[in-house]
Amino acid sequence: MTLDIIDVKILESLQQNARISISELSKQVNLSLSAVSERLKKMESSGIIEQYTAVLNPSAMENELSVFMMISMEDPSHTDEFNKLTQDSGEILECHYITGEYDYILKITTKNTTSLEKLMNKIKSLDCIKHTQTNVILSSIKCRHSVPPVVTK
Repeated sequence: MTLDIIDVKILESLQQNARISISELSKQVNLSLSAVSERLKKMESSGIIEQYTAVLNPSAMENELSVFMMISMEDPSHTDEFNKLTQDSGEILECHYITGEYDYILKITTKNTTSLEKLMNKIKSLDCIKHTQTNVILSSIKCRHSVPPVVTK
């Protein structure tokens, strides 16, 4: 699906507030309600819009500590237990298979150093883990939850 400037404006508005009404969207882009609804349906069915979600503030949820953990595997072909742990842990927000010295990078947000230590011990106890490196996030300069929309015509 190709995007025009109106689609981009709709997507930018949704990224700012996914609860915006179709009525308000139609005013912002100067189109009828049905035209905006049709554009949204097309973007949803084509996969451009994956989901609508609420982004929670970690501090408000009493998660004061965020880290990146790099993981090197003994044998990356034996990762079922590791994959299950990452899927089952609510503290692990992201898990990416990467190139370079490490095999995976995790983004972890947790309550404090005690809860981080417990999670780290769980991860390190897996047989497939060779070594880890953990870096505490002191502050974030930029944090986007989605890619910026662009015209594709």
